[in-house]
Amino acid sequence: MTGSLPFTRNKPSFWLFALLATAACQTGENPHRSWRVYRGGPESNCYSAIDQINRGNVAQLRVAWTHRTQDEGVAIQCNPIVVDKTMYVTSPALKVMALEAATGKRKWTFDPFPGGKAKGVNRGVAYWEDGKDRRIFFTAGYQLYALDAGTGQLIPSFGNHGTVDLRQGLDRNPEALDVEVTSPGIVFGNRLIVGSRVSESEGAAPGHVRAYNVHSGKMAWIFHTIPQPGEYGYDTWEKDAWKTIGGANAWSGFSLDEKRGWVFFGTGSCSPDFYGGDRRGTNLFGNSVVALEAASGRRVWHYQIVHHDLWDYDLPTPPNLVTVNRQGRQVDAVAQVTKTGHVFVLDRQTGQPLFPVEERKVPASDVAGEQAWPTQPFPLKPSAFVRQRYAETEMADISPTARAYARQRLQAARNEGMFTPPSRQGSVVFPGMRGGGEWNGASFDPASGVLYVNANEIPNVMGLKKVEAGGADAVAVGKNVYQLQCATCHGTDRRGQPPFPSLVNVHQRLAKSEVRDRVRNGKGQMPAFPQLSDEQVGAVAAYLFDVPKENPASTTRPEPGAGPVALKYANTGYGQFLDQEGYPAVKPPWGTLNAINLNTGELVWKVPLGEYPALTQRGIPPTGTQNFGGTLVTAGGVIFVGASKDEKFRAFDRETGKVLWETTLPAGGYATPSTYEVDGKQYVVIAAGGGGKNATKTGDAYVAFALPD
Repeated sequence: MTGSLPFTRNKPSFWLFALLATAACQTGENPHRSWRVYRGGPESNCYSAIDQINRGNVAQLRVAWTHRTQDEGVAIQCNPIVVDKTMYVTSPALKVMALEAATGKRKWTFDPFPGGKAKGVNRGVAYWEDGKDRRIFFTAGYQLYALDAGTGQLIPSFGNHGTVDLRQGLDRNPEALDVEVTSPGIVFGNRLIVGSRVSESEGAAPGHVRAYNVHSGKMAWIFHTIPQPGEYGYDTWEKDAWKTIGGANAWSGFSLDEKRGWVFFGTGSCSPDFYGGDRRGTNLFGNSVVALEAASGRRVWHYQIVHHDLWDYDLPTPPNLVTVNRQGRQVDAVAQVTKTGHVFVLDRQTGQPLFPVEERKVPASDVAGEQAWPTQPFPLKPSAFVRQRYAETEMADISPTARAYARQRLQAARNEGMFTPPSRQGSVVFPGMRGGGEWNGASFDPASGVLYVNANEIPNVMGLKKVEAGGADAVAVGKNVYQLQCATCHGTDRRGQPPFPSLVNVHQRLAKSEVRDRVRNGKGQMPAFPQLSDEQVGAVAAYLFDVPKENPASTTRPEPGAGPVALKYANTGYGQFLDQEGYPAVKPPWGTLNAINLNTGELVWKVPLGEYPALTQRGIPPTGTQNFGGTLVTAGGVIFVGASKDEKFRAFDRETGKVLWETTLPAGGYATPSTYEVDGKQYVVIAAGGGGKNATKTGDAYVAFALPD
């Protein structure tokens, strides 16, 4: 095997740049004063030039309207878009809704699952127009839909009567693939560019990026994130890995440089996430920032941020397209936020780092068959916005018992920094699998060059369990399949871990047929496992229902080869390292809001985001909480963010990090807010859906705020 440097650039071609004029019109005349694109604009900066609401009057904000979707699901993570006084949102049940932006009154609804149950989450929709032809593109399950923006009706000339099956065209059996899209695609001319969310276990679909014709639904191009023979990066894998390995998917969305005609995205890890014995090498284009020609899908450059990922260190958010001051000149750049708490700032034209990056030696794996990559890149600037190691001085300090508990638990685990490989005795993962920046990403103020990002600092202790093929009866086979496919969420002991439920005594609440259906098709936040054979699905159900091995009549015999083959290792779970009271077993803060100057690379300020009232009552200062959902920064000097488990929506001073205003939402605001104006009045809106990974009560509301008349 050969490795690869983190950075490489292809010479771009420009013959299709005539599409730029069409692409530019998609975002309106002044993109910084509208919100027609997910995250506020093609640059993905969550910035607004509207300044009617500002530091001086934000404390006067009042609820302007509340819209209840009147359905339920996992969560609402949608960032609403607004076009010509109409707001487009998605509900917990993944329905698309058009609302009057000034009142919240519903205009139409489209249900992709009439009479059925939704699965997964949706973070928003994409809009395209050409004259009177106005379309909304969104995804639910494995289907891409094209709707008439005025009526909500399917457009029959697109794909198969308005839909495209995203499992098709991936060089695998589509019936055996679990493919969804959580973040909306981005429009360039007559192209809709989309990524995907895929399984993180064995048998996952490849995460190739594709573009579809907005008129016909036909695939215009595909970029193989797991290279095929003859393609760049093929030699960073074992031979023929492209036939079986999945992941390396652009699940978090896209950024678009309309002038250059380039689309940018970050990719996730390769599947399975935590054991790479079958995917030795650096694994391009996993965990990479990639720039493509938006018209053709041709690679311009890439930069790999994690080699041979074993920690689920996905690049969780689309890159911010920014302009920074470097040595007295303005430089277009790409700023990629990471789960490790770094920001990689790359020259947008070349992909080269604007601040020094060191390849440092990292610990080796002690697991049979694994070959952890010996080095990883560390940027020297900007300053890391979360702690980089779980040291003795960082152990829990909210009480002496919490500290003693953490010290005892830590004694048996490997703890050699953020790139400590997974191990059989357990390894500390810090700032955590959901640490650093998450899917909500960062906002950027172009006037000051400051990036704002909320973050988590909660450790995990992750172990690997040896799983060997074998066992003639269904229970034995089902146990092996469970360990490889299900234990990451539900635990090797089946006891679950919030928000994933326990499967102990599952027979008391579900029939065996219901278990089979959920394994096969998924439900809520649980993914489907279409890659499993009917015999394997039945075997998992048999294992969960504890069918006695000694009763052959009550078991099903798998077909030859149906069970897992060869030596494998399964992750023991996503469980966080918590103290005996259920709080993170690390010194606070656990959730923060950070301001980073991208011109200088310095951390400007850092404040806790969220609090636990029970700890506050004990005299403990606000600790911050785990948070999901992003920031919005405005020219009025205000940062808006929900995200925290205390279900608050807050406004912070852009300059100091001081809280200027806060209110309690009907449920947690685990989404990124939007701002817009209608008839000269500025509104700020956020989804309050609760639930999700923060495991708080669920809701169904969109709440808009404005200044009093």
